Amino acid sequence: MRTGEPLPAVGEVLAALATGLWHWNTATGLVTVDSEAARLLGLPPEQATLSQAQVRSRLHPVDWNEISGVIQLAVAEGTLGEARVRIMDERGRVIRVGRSRFHASFDREKRSYEVTGSLQEVSEPAPGTSAGRTAVTGDWRRSREAFLLDAGRALAEARSTAEVLRVAAGLSMPGFSPDGLAVFGVTGDRLTIIGHHGHQPGDEDPFTHMALETDYPAAEVVRTGRAVYLSSPERYKDRYPVTWPLAAPFNRQSWAFLPLTVAGRTMGAWMAAFAYPVAFTPDERSVLTTVARMLAQALSRAEATESAQELTDGLQRSMLPKLGPEIPGMRVAARYVPTGGGLQVGGDWYDMIPLPNGRFALVIGDVQGHDVRAAGLMGQLRIALRAYASEGHRPDAVLSRASRFLHGMTLGSLDEDPSELRFATCLYVEVDPTTGLLDIARAGHPDPAIRMSDGTVLSRPTAGGLPLGIDPDADYPTTRITLEPGETMLICTDGLIETGGHDLETGWKRIRTILEDHDGDLEELADGLVQAVHGPSSHHTTGPLADRREDDIAVLLLRRQGDGRGGGSAHGQGTAAVPLTIRRTMLSVAQAEPERVAVARQQLRELLHDWASEDQVDSAVLLLSEMLTNVLVHTDADALVLAEVRGEPGGRRLRVEVTDTSDDLPHKRRPGELASSGRGLLLIELLAQAWGVDPRGEGKSTWVELYESADGSDVA
Repeated sequence: MRTGEPLPAVGEVLAALATGLWHWNTATGLVTVDSEAARLLGLPPEQATLSQAQVRSRLHPVDWNEISGVIQLAVAEGTLGEARVRIMDERGRVIRVGRSRFHASFDREKRSYEVTGSLQEVSEPAPGTSAGRTAVTGDWRRSREAFLLDAGRALAEARSTAEVLRVAAGLSMPGFSPDGLAVFGVTGDRLTIIGHHGHQPGDEDPFTHMALETDYPAAEVVRTGRAVYLSSPERYKDRYPVTWPLAAPFNRQSWAFLPLTVAGRTMGAWMAAFAYPVAFTPDERSVLTTVARMLAQALSRAEATESAQELTDGLQRSMLPKLGPEIPGMRVAARYVPTGGGLQVGGDWYDMIPLPNGRFALVIGDVQGHDVRAAGLMGQLRIALRAYASEGHRPDAVLSRASRFLHGMTLGSLDEDPSELRFATCLYVEVDPTTGLLDIARAGHPDPAIRMSDGTVLSRPTAGGLPLGIDPDADYPTTRITLEPGETMLICTDGLIETGGHDLETGWKRIRTILEDHDGDLEELADGLVQAVHGPSSHHTTGPLADRREDDIAVLLLRRQGDGRGGGSAHGQGTAAVPLTIRRTMLSVAQAEPERVAVARQQLRELLHDWASEDQVDSAVLLLSEMLTNVLVHTDADALVLAEVRGEPGGRRLRVEVTDTSDDLPHKRRPGELASSGRGLLLIELLAQAWGVDPRGEGKSTWVELYESADGSDVA
């Protein structure tokens, strides 16, 4: 061709290069091909307009499906698409392999693609070459699909940003794994680094807080929302000369910067850097784009989860108090564990309140529900209880006022939604640190438990009323017990008992075992309780209700300092002071509460759980029943039971006292064979090894004693 002569027509040039042209409009479903493209497709060499079905019949089915994905990727990235296709004859045999490069556009109104491209014949690639990793290599495609499935599952299971970054760093892409990764975020108008892999600490410093207007690939990706592929250092240097000096020291050969887009918003960028040249074929770009989308979704979920967790943790911390100053002679420990699902916020709480009389109050409670409303009501109820207690009211009055307060708060919402009516269980304990006296008022809450100095654990039944908020005029009777030196009181919400599919019975057995076996300080005991019911070991001891929803856990422990040992000999004789282990329980039985006789019997059995002789335990329970029944039947007074065990196992002494305010002393009778009463003292004289009646000024005390023998036999 001479200078100045006109250029030949494009069609002639392409025909000379054995390259055909084609145009595809997905709205009409028609494909127009020139004569060379028709020849390559195995059709007569003339221009033709074909249907999609006719073209599909000439291409390998796998390659036809691949072309659709490549077209979508090219439109999303604003780049040219490229695909290798196998061309088939009428018998389904491959007659040649072609390569097509094309430009695609998307019409949003018609929701259709228009694609114009070229087609030329190529030779089959050699195995292991870069061209071998193309759309026509089935093994690589299967590896890619398996990789994407594994990557998607791993990213979907990641719960935090750190876990997402760890998964991303461990991804091994089929055939072209990067050795350097970085995830960029956006704060205001600045680019930040969320995490990186394959770099030394401090390498990220030049890229931190980079302005989005900077001539840097990640900044451009965030601005435009389009990926940037740099297949060589020369390409990087030519396109980004200003920031190339920042990337040069890492000695990478190829880079891919992809947008992290969620719901149409670009939240950052992902960089994959390679130590060897990568051509970034359409298949490789498709893998990188898919991973970037999954990574963006995972980071978005992790960010939302962490934000919600931070919010709820802050809310719960602000509502739960710090335990007060050191209490002379006593130690307090507390724990709170939110439920494992949802917002991890609920209605459980605990509190420690200094009182005007020099005592202090321990409060634990549970507002119905595991949502934000439950947490809000809990915060308001806790403040109200603290206010009523600080005014100097007794435990029963504090709970009565709190019930009226909660009922008034929730009653107003019934016009809108009857389900908004909430109630709360609560246990209020007024503690006298000097004497160890505990005045307990209970509103539908689990009873407290006492761990004695020798490890014996007793459940302390207490009088109670309805949960707070149900009846504004409800009464809450007070029960008084004494916390002896060396004893520990446990109060908790039902979450500690029922977590792990347990009910109140099986859950209490589990808690009791933990209390009995533990021999550390109070903080270690609190940790041990939570770990046993909420840690990994709890999954091995699930209860009968395995599908029960997990609940919040609140725990309060109160220990009275001392070793629980007193002076005196086992039988109260001798002059030398011999330290003895003391185990004691006290219970009141009112005239109007004869059912508490059964509670007293159970308390005594628990007190004697390790007594050597079962017959003596039965005798002790029978003697207690006789003494209590004598008070309830023959006097108008209430009874106070005090049971005490002194000494070491094998040689202990049990003393049971029943005190009342009546001055009438019991006396022996000679009942006939048909008499229904009158044998109480005869039984006492027969079964007790020592007994007596002591006047007490106003009233009397009837007592019996039993002595344990080392071999478990009764002592005459």
